[in-house]
Amino acid sequence: MDSSGCTVPNKGDLNGSKPKFKSGAGACPANGAIGKKVDTQTIKAMLSIPLYILTAELYRFCADADCPTVYYSEDSQQVFSEADLRERVYQKNADDGEISICYCFRHTVGSISSEFSESGKSTVIEEITAGIKAGQCACDIRNPQGDCCLGNVRAFVKEFSIQP
Repeated sequence: MDSSGCTVPNKGDLNGSKPKFKSGAGACPANGAIGKKVDTQTIKAMLSIPLYILTAELYRFCADADCPTVYYSEDSQQVFSEADLRERVYQKNADDGEISICYCFRHTVGSISSEFSESGKSTVIEEITAGIKAGQCACDIRNPQGDCCLGNVRAFVKEFSIQP
């Protein structure tokens, strides 16, 4: 972790990996996936609705693209969808070229794809890593998943680079 609170993930870390499914504590009330815990600060930064409605202290992020839920309280009493947020969520819209995949440096799926089309490669990982090292990262509050985007970006670049 650097001074900005952003951790540079290992190349094997994939923040967008498939969720585990289970019912009960920590499970998304819409699909049963076990969501990643997200700091309340992230929820407050992402919600576009009045914050006085927040009733819980523990929230989770549902990364399942087929689920309308983005955040939910651990007690399942509160559920928030993209319509309640300031940002669209990469995990819910990964096929949209305009969707941000890096919220701090505003890289989109389309901008990375264009770079590959034009040059046959991408420098996005190096650019993001340099920004993190310079203390310019705020993924803990700017990224809806509540942590660093670099795992998502690496997975996208790897997937894009092996496509014919």
